[in-house]
Amino acid sequence: MQRVLVIGPCGSGKSTLAAQIAHRLGLPLHHLDAVAWLPGWVEMERPEFYRRTEAIVAGERWVIDGTHGSSLHLRAPRADTIVYLDFPIRLCLWRLVKRTLRHYGTTRPDMGADCPERFDPAFFWYVARWNSGPRVRLHKRLEGHWDKVVRLRSPNEAQDFLDSLPAR
Repeated sequence: MQRVLVIGPCGSGKSTLAAQIAHRLGLPLHHLDAVAWLPGWVEMERPEFYRRTEAIVAGERWVIDGTHGSSLHLRAPRADTIVYLDFPIRLCLWRLVKRTLRHYGTTRPDMGADCPERFDPAFFWYVARWNSGPRVRLHKRLEGHWDKVVRLRSPNEAQDFLDSLPAR
């Protein structure tokens, strides 16, 4: 494992697991949210986001945290492993509530600069509807790459996967 994507719904724990994988394997870590979001929650123009994503995936070794389906076509072909956190949405929503309360008003380390955590009903609605929209699109975008996918369906499976990796 030299080029690893960590994908899944918001609140599934992608950033945390990606950091643990990167540490365990001694790989550089990249958070796509830190790339995609400009200060004040302004989304970067797509051509620039693609250019920056391409620069990251051109590297020989990395862990990239973030689903960002619109750029999966740039990342999936270069990945040797795609870790898919396919957790129950009710768990993801609960984790989002906890994350929002814990970090409210501050910018998390895995986010773009000056993007303080906030309660955003539209974002929660997006996650609540994950299985009927974003998940369907994600599965379609994974066509041709399922042989690289490690699909984890619970936090226990994620921990078992992490424990199975060699320590550096």
